[in-house]
Amino acid sequence: MKTNIWGKTALFALVAAAVLVTVFPFYWITNASFHNERLLYNVNDIHWFPDFTYWVNYIDIFQKRNFLRNMLNSFMVASMSMLIALGVSSIASYALARIKFPGAKFVLYFVLAISMFPAMVIISPLYFLLQKLGLMNSYAALILPYIAFTLPFSLWNLTTFFRKLPKELDESAEVDGSTPFQTFYKIMLPLVAPGMFTTAILVFISAWNEFLFAVTFISKDAFKTMPVAIVGMPSDYDVPWGQISAASFISTIPLVIMVLLFQKRIISGLTSGAVKG
Repeated sequence: MKTNIWGKTALFALVAAAVLVTVFPFYWITNASFHNERLLYNVNDIHWFPDFTYWVNYIDIFQKRNFLRNMLNSFMVASMSMLIALGVSSIASYALARIKFPGAKFVLYFVLAISMFPAMVIISPLYFLLQKLGLMNSYAALILPYIAFTLPFSLWNLTTFFRKLPKELDESAEVDGSTPFQTFYKIMLPLVAPGMFTTAILVFISAWNEFLFAVTFISKDAFKTMPVAIVGMPSDYDVPWGQISAASFISTIPLVIMVLLFQKRIISGLTSGAVKG
């Protein structure tokens, strides 16, 4: 009995420590964003609680740094990447899961193999390709690579969902005279809605947070996304920690709200594809 209690206590302590390590950075940027930068450098008098009457850092990033434009750029790139990747992967995954044709498994494993290449390995060829196509410093310079990198995950995830649906659905639709495409968007698509929703959110988050491609393919301020704008805030003589914290807080809040609002659907989508329906 005592061993069981000590085991639960140890497990609780580990979980509490993991939560603390995970939450503390977000707490600290929130705290720092609501303080004067001079206070942040004073190690002898650390302020542990935000001063919610101090909004200078938030005002400065919108008035002096045009951070609203960076937010719109991130939203545009993430939204377009999500919609296109989801549209392509939903049709492709339906074909791979429900329609028998030679090489279906090969396509899936080939896509999986491609996704294993680190972004750093292919960033140079991508750079020269986009440069030759004249797409540098444009939304397309980010949307196209984001689609390519999120398609494998979307394809595998949605293929799993389509495979879990009973085959009788296809047979009944075929008897009723439906074409494969009609069966797809009238019958199958509504049934895999949880998987579509989960995949859409995860693809959006991936594109929203992406940094390497954004900092490599975009040099003009008009097209910079939030991660690139935040990294570019420090100068040779100054590191505006207050503004950096405020910008980081703002870039994180939409994702936190999205996950909190749709956590049930996300969990439902992740779990329903793992069990046979």
